[in-house]
Amino acid sequence: MDFMDSIRGMSFFDMHVHMTSRTTDDYQAMADAGVVALIEPAFWLGQPRTGVDSFRDYFASLVGWERFRASQFGIRHYCTIGLNSKEANQEELAEQVMEILPLFIYKEGVVGVGEIGFDDQTAAEDKYYRAQLELAKEANLPVQIHTPHRDKKQGTSRSMDIALEHGLEPGMVIVDHNNEETVREVLDRGFWAGFTIYPFTKMGNERMVEVVKQYGPERIMINSAADWGISDPLAVPKTAALMKQRGISDEAIRLVTFTNAVTAFAQSGQLSLDELTQPMGIDQSQRFNGSSVLRGGQAPRVDKESTIIK
Repeated sequence: MDFMDSIRGMSFFDMHVHMTSRTTDDYQAMADAGVVALIEPAFWLGQPRTGVDSFRDYFASLVGWERFRASQFGIRHYCTIGLNSKEANQEELAEQVMEILPLFIYKEGVVGVGEIGFDDQTAAEDKYYRAQLELAKEANLPVQIHTPHRDKKQGTSRSMDIALEHGLEPGMVIVDHNNEETVREVLDRGFWAGFTIYPFTKMGNERMVEVVKQYGPERIMINSAADWGISDPLAVPKTAALMKQRGISDEAIRLVTFTNAVTAFAQSGQLSLDELTQPMGIDQSQRFNGSSVLRGGQAPRVDKESTIIK
């Protein structure tokens, strides 16, 4: 049986996916699989940026072109804006980025400050993580934390310690990229626990099923973090299908693949459950600053349910 058959009719919210790195085919496949909304956290591009204007243009694309591009496939696009932990180590440039962040974090569709936190757990990362926590407090926005690939348990604990030190409520902080080593502490301390289903490096979905069976669905949410690496933009619906096959209830599946993310990020005031449960009209004849997702000779696809391709 095709994995889609078991989850047909379900809606999904991928709360961490880097669509700037993905194709329109990915958007269409996600829409067909039931993804109705996503969050794109600001992150690094695979090589270091060399000037603040490249950050400025990137942030502008997250609240502009990419938001429009998603809408052309019936997907609501939100983002979190921040200086990522890896590039926080370029201190001269990081200072300039901090100056422009307030120009973007209040824009429509920005549901949090992120993804921020630690990579190598350096002094510079600590400095700019703290500064961005203060920005989030001032803007009353949720925080989306990137936990490090190395020394993850220590980095996760430290991230939460610092957030509390700066007076953030745990319920305003989404701690992402968890695994079996970190989940208990995150949940016990009252934070949201994000899990990334990413081949070979983070979490597989069979392991994710066992986590939900052990800890239940409360304050747990899953994402694909699909980017320019070997990753799967359908990780959320595929994990939902596996959960269903392994006997997890539809209610629990909806919590970890949709509702929990909505609840956490709705605290930004930029999205709501009512909004996400309304169908989104599609009209690919629309343009953004004169640009279209179509190329010469392509006809607009106004109804994504059509099976006829001309």
